[in-house]
Amino acid sequence: MKSLRRHPPSHFLLPHRVTDEMEFNGYALPKNEIIYFMAREMGLDPNVWENPIKIKLERFLIDDHREDGETFDITGNREIKMMSFDVRKRICLSYNFAMFHLEYFVANLIWRFEWKLVEGDNVNLTEEMYFTFTMKNPL
Repeated sequence: MKSLRRHPPSHFLLPHRVTDEMEFNGYALPKNEIIYFMAREMGLDPNVWENPIKIKLERFLIDDHREDGETFDITGNREIKMMSFDVRKRICLSYNFAMFHLEYFVANLIWRFEWKLVEGDNVNLTEEMYFTFTMKNPL
């Protein structure tokens, strides 16, 4: 979840149309206005996430135990804090498939490789923007 919050599959989600005039975060949105969501910026919003850059895996745990076994709601059915695959009825149809492959990919990286730093070399996690964000100094 941490990687999807900081690095969603897409920066921009499909545009949404406002069906009724409304106010959102102090902004008046007229009827039929088209709005665009910046998925990565939502995941780094300090108004939503306490210290958004810091790795805190416990922020994805939910206290109440659900019947379906989910610990964090990435689908937006309970609350919308990040939109890696859009949310609710507009969620990507391949969401479950993508999550399976993400878990499988990470598990294989951990299982098949021995990870260690090159002596005298530090890992620099600084990012820069191209079409998506990439490491400024790749591994």
